[in-house]
Amino acid sequence: MIIGERLRLLREQKNLTQVEIQDRTSFFSSYVSRIENGHSVPSVETLQKWARALDIPIYQLFYEGGRKPKAGNHAKPDNSKADAWGRSGKDARMLRIFRQLFSQMDQRDIKIVLYTAQQMARTKRR
Repeated sequence: MIIGERLRLLREQKNLTQVEIQDRTSFFSSYVSRIENGHSVPSVETLQKWARALDIPIYQLFYEGGRKPKAGNHAKPDNSKADAWGRSGKDARMLRIFRQLFSQMDQRDIKIVLYTAQQMARTKRR
């Protein structure tokens, strides 16, 4: 489920309007609408405020079960060369710039950029 759809569902389950979310979070109702309709991607801070407004723990924004999920057994990240790109130095700075630019793009443009990158990577492998 897309996060905007989930936020709308939880808001409606609590019988709250977008204006009531606005009053509880200080977000404009137009921003609430943009998130719920998938036109904006909320930050973690926004999700925290939204969870407080709904009076639920933040994990429930992502988890539909009745009970709190069990903590996973997450292995330490593999430091192999393939996974190491972007962790430090120039690569990390470049990755940070990519993330900032992607956050300003709409979904269609991001798909075009990713498709182009995939085609370039395939060409390089040949």
